[in-house]
Amino acid sequence: MILLDPDLEPDRALASADARRSDASKPLKTLLLPSTRTLGRFLTQAQDAVGLSGQVTVLLTTDATIRDLNGRFRGKDEATDVLSFPAKPLQNTKPAERAAGDVAISVETARKQAAEQGHALGVELRVLILHGLLHLAGYDHETDAGKMRRRERQLRAKLGLPQGLIERSAPERTKMRRRKS
Repeated sequence: MILLDPDLEPDRALASADARRSDASKPLKTLLLPSTRTLGRFLTQAQDAVGLSGQVTVLLTTDATIRDLNGRFRGKDEATDVLSFPAKPLQNTKPAERAAGDVAISVETARKQAAEQGHALGVELRVLILHGLLHLAGYDHETDAGKMRRRERQLRAKLGLPQGLIERSAPERTKMRRRKS
């Protein structure tokens, strides 16, 4: 399920502001938020690819909200692009009724990253959804010696997505590993 934070700017207002900017180099359609239906279909496809069962809720929110969540749950006073919150398993629930967890994504940060990467906001949101799902599935790129990076790369290829977050954050290390392979 995809949820929109009511504090997000409506895309029309954003598009109008960007259209008035003299340096607006991106076509407006690349800045617009995809429909919740479109993102919901991708969420289902990516969740199946990851092999993650249970309900997943994705909140598309603001930098301010994600900064607050990051501070409360991770002790980091900064905005980030994506946060994952795995659900605690409940006993006596059927697999179809279980919650896998929640993912929060900052649309503001995603827009910036999409512009830096030269692709549409919708593509960046898909990259972030996949990354969040992998965390819900138990992967942790900070501690797993490259296991999440390899799985993310494999799934991005399957889902037709560009370079992922892990490669972006450690490009030199990734390049060195590719040379050794």
